Amino acid sequence: MRQETDVHRICLALPTDRECSAAITAIGAEAADAVRHFDVEVHLLILDSADEPTRAAHARTAAALPEVRGVVVHHLDESAQRDFLRRAIDRAALPEPERILDLMLPDALSYGACTNRAFLIAAALGCRSLHRRDSDCNYQVFKGEPVHPVHHELASLGKRARDAAPGVSRVTLDPAIADRTVSMVGASFIGELSVDISRIAELDKEVYEEVVGLWGPGHLSAEQRRELVEESFKGAGTHPFTGDHSTLTLVDPMRVDMSNIAFDRDVYERLPLPPATATIGSDYFLIHAVYDAGLPGVLHNRHIVNCYTGQRRTHAGFMAYQRRFVKFLLSMLYLHYVYERMADAGSSLLDDGGRLDPAPFAAFLAESVRLDRTENERRLDTVASAYARLGGEYAEFARGMTADRERLLDEAAWDTEEFVRLIGAWEPLVGAARFTDVRSTPR
Repeated sequence: MRQETDVHRICLALPTDRECSAAITAIGAEAADAVRHFDVEVHLLILDSADEPTRAAHARTAAALPEVRGVVVHHLDESAQRDFLRRAIDRAALPEPERILDLMLPDALSYGACTNRAFLIAAALGCRSLHRRDSDCNYQVFKGEPVHPVHHELASLGKRARDAAPGVSRVTLDPAIADRTVSMVGASFIGELSVDISRIAELDKEVYEEVVGLWGPGHLSAEQRRELVEESFKGAGTHPFTGDHSTLTLVDPMRVDMSNIAFDRDVYERLPLPPATATIGSDYFLIHAVYDAGLPGVLHNRHIVNCYTGQRRTHAGFMAYQRRFVKFLLSMLYLHYVYERMADAGSSLLDDGGRLDPAPFAAFLAESVRLDRTENERRLDTVASAYARLGGEYAEFARGMTADRERLLDEAAWDTEEFVRLIGAWEPLVGAARFTDVRSTPR
């Protein structure tokens, strides 16, 4: 339950559905590093959706973390998460409580939903910020020490931009918004592509360009689409960390990754992420919201190392991931419309207190659902044709995708509608979470 205190509490969150004991150990070291260098209390939150033997291994790893004053570890399996959510939803007295529970903890994988759960638990723990990492990432090493992003995050997050300016390398922020709060701090990744499509480039560069270009808005010129393909999903490339650099700015969403991000609570307590299932990229919405609303941020260069897990290399893993990729492509019909409206709205996306106002976001999303689906039909046709040319597993996936065509089109629109529903429930849900016990066992 949230308790207001002079202690600056932060939530360092690691959602996972796979074996990641090494990541738990590494993020435990980042938590310890944070309390050594900053006057904070770190709540290390592991949201575990893995199978029972894997969860048990994770529990042993979490228990073996060195005890550090100021670090509190919470390892919650889905049963514990569901229990917390039920109590918060009941306290919020929301209509259709079971539907809201399904949006917060769906049966299928959801990048947005797992992070939304972290947001609510951070609110319950009284945290002032949430710092997200991923289980398929690790830290760079420089001069024998891990390169922890939390240093840049805690140096700036939650301060007025003008007060954060002395602590960064460079300022490109309009002085007119220097009294706004630094609401997001982030960096990107180095290593493998963030989306598991590098094999397509190895098989056929033209197919790669054709398929990757589908995630852009339909009105792009051929040259604009080529430029988009060139910079998509590559993060910060492959150059390793050699020294700190940070910029106080409006952070371009193309320059940061959700495995290496931190938000002030006035962002995530105002607006959730899309709860879409089996859709990569569904957790990037807040990055766009912060940018378009004109909320200051810090872009730094402590990039995470991205690496693929073995499960993606299996046949089942391949098929599941390709479906998530296709659903991402279909989601862009709606999201590009919303992003364009957000860009036009600018600072009117903020309320009188300078925080994100949920109402315009919900309105834009509701409008987008009425869009004609022709563009998405074209996306599916293009993927089917391109994957058929690749042959093998890609052709097999294309056949299944074509057979499931109408359902995929319907799900993309349905996911958007459900996001609107969750936005409507978010304020009372966050308010209830502040008075709901997490019921973990602190160490």
